[in-house]
Amino acid sequence: MKNIFLSFFATIVAIFLSACGENSNYINSLEKIKQNGVVRIGVFGDKPPFGYVDEKGKNQGYDVYLARRIAKELLGDENKVQFVLVEAANRVEFLKSNKVDIILANFTQTLERAEQVDFCLPYMKVALGVVTPKDSTIHNIENLKDKILLINKGTTADAYFTKNYPDIKTLKYDQNTETFAALIDKRGDALSHDNTLLFAWVKDHPQFTMAIKELGNKDVIAPAVKKGDKELKEFIDNLIIKLGEEHFFHKAYDETLKQHFGDDIQADDVVIEGGKIQ
Repeated sequence: MKNIFLSFFATIVAIFLSACGENSNYINSLEKIKQNGVVRIGVFGDKPPFGYVDEKGKNQGYDVYLARRIAKELLGDENKVQFVLVEAANRVEFLKSNKVDIILANFTQTLERAEQVDFCLPYMKVALGVVTPKDSTIHNIENLKDKILLINKGTTADAYFTKNYPDIKTLKYDQNTETFAALIDKRGDALSHDNTLLFAWVKDHPQFTMAIKELGNKDVIAPAVKKGDKELKEFIDNLIIKLGEEHFFHKAYDETLKQHFGDDIQADDVVIEGGKIQ
């Protein structure tokens, strides 16, 4: 009986120490980043103008612009950031498995995702949209029946159509480049994604049009950190408030997004300053 008790006690102590170790990771996240001298930030590599790799192999885009500023505030140098390329479907997993410290990959805040990660204050507005060839007869959701809709796995478009329109036939891809290539190659009749991305894509591909400009909820995009990482979340929240006082996100829009959008889109249609939704 004594041996059983000691074994049970040892197990409880091990669990307690393990939990303390995990909490320590959260508490010391900022300190660990500073000790490592680099902040690992997950971004897209194929979603211009928000996150992409240019012809010189350099990360560019709206999210990257913010990532560099985070590195500068954290480590005193905007170049002390390690960009980790992610896909839409693995953003949550990359946080959970400690592959990144922060996700800035055009990450729409949803209730389901908020159960698995902690979102910081938002910096962008977004809804869903649908793009089609200009000669398409698709003008609304009803027209999508008996058609093939192209979607990226793990996106809000994926979740929206799976939940609300399960009868619409979809063809899903992991990467943005694959999904848009499928539309160009006519493997599908329409494509649904964030409308902010589609506005930019259509401008560069005039043979296509925004058949549906706004669909579903009006959502926000925000940085995300590992669940329970309170210190890092607080740091980013405070930084976003500070950046709002500088009109940082309007400047980021001018530097990275403006040239990709048509005249119908204004900065205030897209950006959020200081985490405050107007």
